[in-house]
Amino acid sequence: MKILVDRSVLLPALSVVGGVVERRQTSPILGNLLLTAEDGLVRMKGTDLEIEISSAAVAEIEETGAVTLPARKLIDICRSLPEDARIQIKTQNERATLTSGRSRFMLSTLPAADFPAMEVPPAQIALQMEREILHRLLEKTSFAMAQQDVRYYLNGVLLELSAERAVAVATDGHRLAKVVAALDGDGEGLGAEPKQVIVPAKTVLELKRLLGSAQEQVRIELSARTLKVELGKTLVVSKLVEGQYPDYNRVIPADLQQHATIDRDRLKGALQRTAILSNEKYKGVRVTFEVGRLGLQTQNPEKEEAEDEIEIEYEGEPISVGFNVAYVLDVLSAVDVSTVEIRFRNAESSAVWQGLGSEDEVFVIMPMRL
Repeated sequence: MKILVDRSVLLPALSVVGGVVERRQTSPILGNLLLTAEDGLVRMKGTDLEIEISSAAVAEIEETGAVTLPARKLIDICRSLPEDARIQIKTQNERATLTSGRSRFMLSTLPAADFPAMEVPPAQIALQMEREILHRLLEKTSFAMAQQDVRYYLNGVLLELSAERAVAVATDGHRLAKVVAALDGDGEGLGAEPKQVIVPAKTVLELKRLLGSAQEQVRIELSARTLKVELGKTLVVSKLVEGQYPDYNRVIPADLQQHATIDRDRLKGALQRTAILSNEKYKGVRVTFEVGRLGLQTQNPEKEEAEDEIEIEYEGEPISVGFNVAYVLDVLSAVDVSTVEIRFRNAESSAVWQGLGSEDEVFVIMPMRL
C-alpha cells in the first residue's frame, strides 16, 4: 500500500474511528486501526468487538492495499505534524513508513486479514432521522444511564421507535430521564407498535461525540442484535444490550398534588454553593419547599453546614425532601428553558422535574434519606 493524503482530511477521520479503541486490549490487533486504500479513498476502521466505527478520507492511491497500524501512535503522529502537512504512508513487509517533509516514522503492522469484522444481520427497521433529533435524545438522557450495574440492561439508553415518534429513556434506579421526539413516519419496518432496543453506554457516548459536530442526516438500521448508524462517511455498527428494559411508565409518578416553579439558573447556583459542604460520598441536599421560598441545606461528617434560599412559586404545605445534589444538577443542565417545574406528592415520593412547557422531556429523581 502506498498513499498520499493531506493531514487536514486524514486527522479528522482518524479521530472519528480512534475513539473506539481502548487503551488496554484483550488482543494486540484491537489496538490497531484497519486502513484500506482503494478508489481514491483511504478507509479507516476501529473496533473493540462490541462497537465498530469506520470513516474515510480522500487520498492519492499509488498502490492499493490494506494494513493495520497502531491507533494511538498514528493519531499522535498526525497531530504533531503541521496543519498543512502532506503525508505519505507506505507499507513494506511488516513495517509501515510514514513520511511528511523531513519527518519520518516507521511503525509496526499486523495483517489486515486478522482484523475482526462484526457480523451485521439484515436490517428489520430502517429510517432517516435529523441529526439534531438523535443528538437531543441521547444528550438529554445519557446522564441517567447506570454505570457497570449488575442489571446490565440499565447500562445504556432505551430507544423506542414507532412510525410517529422516537422515545429515549435512561435510568440507574435512582433517577430517570425520558425524551420524546416526533418522526415523519417514513421508516421501513416501523408500525404503530413500538420497537424497543437498548443501546450500550459506550455506543451512546461515541454517538454523542460524532453527532455533536456533524451536519448530515442520520440513517439508522436495526436488526435483532445490532444497531447501524450512518452519518455521511462515518458508519457506526454496535451490538445491542440483550434483555428486557423495565416498564419506564411505572417509574414516572402521576397525580402529584404539590407543584412549584423556580428559576433554573438561580437554583443551579444555589445548589453549586451548598454542594461545597455536602457529604462527599452521598452528596445529599435537604430541599425545603415553603410558600414563596425554597431552602437548601447540606452538611458533612466534619459537622460543617451550608444553607441558602431562593424565591420560588409554591403555595402548598411546607415539605422537606432529600435529594442527591449531583442528580439535580444533571437535570438542570439538561433543561433548556429558564424556568423549571417540580411536581411531587410528599417527602417520600419521587419528584418529576421538567422545563416549563417542555412536555416531551421528563426527569424523575427519587428522594434520599438524610
